[in-house]
Amino acid sequence: MWIYWILMFGLVIIDQVIKAAIVSHLTLGATQTVVPGLLSLTNLHNNGAAWSILEGKMWFFYLISIVALGVMVYLLWRLRQRRLYEFGIIFMIAGTLGNFIDRVRIGYVVDMFQLDFINFPIFNFADTCLTVGVILVLIAVLRDDSFDK
Repeated sequence: MWIYWILMFGLVIIDQVIKAAIVSHLTLGATQTVVPGLLSLTNLHNNGAAWSILEGKMWFFYLISIVALGVMVYLLWRLRQRRLYEFGIIFMIAGTLGNFIDRVRIGYVVDMFQLDFINFPIFNFADTCLTVGVILVLIAVLRDDSFDK
């Protein structure tokens, strides 16, 4: 079980290092192309959710994050020994913690990854961890034969 906690802390550290690098190397609102027509880096401060939904409602994000973290830790304990669930939940905890740290520490979330080929919200590594975690849990649910009984 300790390997999962090391993974989670590693993912949170990667998230925070990427955010610090973006803030120190790109001015707010600046964009730098990484792969033309595919990916750019943009320094964006987001005090809402995707597409700036609920912008400025920090109390809501604090509450949701704390409740979500509690539920995920419980589920991690409840679903122990079920590897795909464990990995998915660890990724979701890491993503939630990464953005929660930003909100508590600086009052907004630093976003940076911009997909240039589609109109999609600019996101960060923590958001990617959340997405990967949800996909892993979904795969685990679909593969779980205990729901057939």
